[in-house]
Amino acid sequence: PRRPPTPPAAARLIPPCHSEGYFCPYTRRLAALAIPEPGPGEVLLRVEAVALNSRDWQMIEGAYNPRQPLPLVPCSDGVGRVEALGPGVGGIEVGDRVCTLMAPEWTAGPPRRELIRSTLGGPRDGALAQYLVLPASGAVPCPPALTAAEGATLGVAGLTAWSALVSHGGVTAGDTVLTLGTGGVSIFALQLGVLLGARVIVTSSSDAKLARARELGAWRTINYRDTPEWGREVQTLTEGRGADLVVEVGGAGTLEQSIRAVAIGGTIALIGVLSSRQAELNVVPVFMRQVRLQGVLVGHRRAFEEMGRAIEAHDLHPVVDRVFPFEEAPEAIRQLRSGAHFGKVCVEV
Repeated sequence: PRRPPTPPAAARLIPPCHSEGYFCPYTRRLAALAIPEPGPGEVLLRVEAVALNSRDWQMIEGAYNPRQPLPLVPCSDGVGRVEALGPGVGGIEVGDRVCTLMAPEWTAGPPRRELIRSTLGGPRDGALAQYLVLPASGAVPCPPALTAAEGATLGVAGLTAWSALVSHGGVTAGDTVLTLGTGGVSIFALQLGVLLGARVIVTSSSDAKLARARELGAWRTINYRDTPEWGREVQTLTEGRGADLVVEVGGAGTLEQSIRAVAIGGTIALIGVLSSRQAELNVVPVFMRQVRLQGVLVGHRRAFEEMGRAIEAHDLHPVVDRVFPFEEAPEAIRQLRSGAHFGKVCVEV
């Protein structure tokens, strides 16, 4: 088949409308819209790359927020050049390369409803567009050594892992971190854990992916298909201590094993629901072993800036599995949805 024509200058990937309550997850259309103008306190970005997250396909399928009004420009994670500044914007210049924040108005401190209810990629239009307007507070300098695709991964996956390990987990050298799977957040947790001097244990159903995790510095790896009681295996590997921090991306379906794996007084960072949202759970070990269940909702701008300095100082490069061209964004979403990736799936705009 012939390659589709180059999209117009202001093309955006927009889902169609609902049909009898079912939203077809992979049918998309490119729409030519006027290039937006930044208002007071806003910046206009010319997007260079977008990183996909599980939240994006869940939003597209209607599972994340079934009441989300459509059409919607999806995706929370991007990087681009500042094209124009709205009135009153300071501290940023036209031409600067910046990363987006999923919650662009959350600059520091604990989350508040008014700060996290207007996130990119739903309910606010997201980054899968050639041009994007967002509050200037949501445009953070990108570490200069990173490629566009690498920089695009920082706003959600990178910042979530940083929040889990540093902001909430307080991980220090010699601690043990358990991270589930080899998706974007989990691989970031591996890289940042190694950077912090922690011993990182990685689980996966793929021996090939586990081999790659060891190349990145994983201390131990567990194939959870071969070892379904992987929580007990973590206790064995750590001589009965357990993991000081568990980066829990599976949800209810894996939480029981995570509770078995965590150390007394340890933390389970609840991040994703890739396995399931609901399951029966014995909560007695949680209070008997004084385990902390900590929900992690990405993070704020100040934490991003801290992470950026650490990435730059240690020359850390995010793991990008594959980069798709803008016109093949639906295929990129399918790739992410399949779970075949290692690290991040990105789209070049």
